[in-house]
Amino acid sequence: MENYWKRLKAHPVAYNLTLIVLTMLALALVAHFAMQAGTRHGARRTVPDFAGIPLDEAQRLARSHDLELQVNDSLFVPAYEGGIVLDQLPAGGVEVKPGRTVYVTINSFRQKSVPVPYVAGRSLRQAKNMLEIAGLEIEELIYRPDMATNYVLEEYCDGRPVLETSRIEAEIGSGVTLYVGVAEGSGTTPVPMVIGYGLRQAKSRLWELGINVGRVTFDEGINLLNQKQARVYRQSPSAEQSIALGQRVNLWLTLDTKKASEQRAAAEKEAARTARERAEREQNVADSLALLRFEQATGSAAEETSSAEGGDEGFFD
Repeated sequence: MENYWKRLKAHPVAYNLTLIVLTMLALALVAHFAMQAGTRHGARRTVPDFAGIPLDEAQRLARSHDLELQVNDSLFVPAYEGGIVLDQLPAGGVEVKPGRTVYVTINSFRQKSVPVPYVAGRSLRQAKNMLEIAGLEIEELIYRPDMATNYVLEEYCDGRPVLETSRIEAEIGSGVTLYVGVAEGSGTTPVPMVIGYGLRQAKSRLWELGINVGRVTFDEGINLLNQKQARVYRQSPSAEQSIALGQRVNLWLTLDTKKASEQRAAAEKEAARTARERAEREQNVADSLALLRFEQATGSAAEETSSAEGGDEGFFD
């Protein structure tokens, strides 16, 4: 080897090129091992199951596994103590690299309260939007005779009247009772299609049309943590049926997206048929009323003509 280097030194160009190549190889090896050390290539950690553990205990457990814990969301579930971990991502048992951040949802110590907005004197759609923005919802719609349909007459929260000067607060998610007007002859509405919707979206759609939410039934496996992913797969009464304002629509929800999609496709066909039948009935009623008005008008004209003729004969006599 020594003789090789001596012979190589006798050729300066070849010698320098060899040194450059060796230097680059050495730098590449150093960079490779440094990157492995920095990323701890090949090292894995199994994520513990933090569910049901107080947050401070979960943080200590995460550090002992060389993981970071970050609170991503919070819910209020009365059945659990405040600060308990409810959910996590990645889930327990998943293998990750050291230093990975695990996002957790914890249980709030109490539900947050918000001011109840004054919505009387507004349209039902405006009132609904104001309540939803405040984090509240409609508990019940009660209709009363009035000259304007779907305008809010009175508002109550937990049995107390909400006035323009009120300073009432309610827990987020609480319901508000609205007394709404309905003019004579305007007391029905077609049921909207809500199959495929999430619960919150389905409720909102029903409320804005003056329909109350009835019984809500969840498939097995749905809880407060995954409820947002559930979709309506059945409703009763079905879409496009005419019902009285304030009537209730019952909902069934599932986590099976395929099931919800298939049920919506079938429901859309049924809704189209129902809509056609309703349109035909309404047209028949309109035709009957038009015919009745025509007959009344014709009869009145004939009576006037007969009376005029009788009056003329008397005059000439």
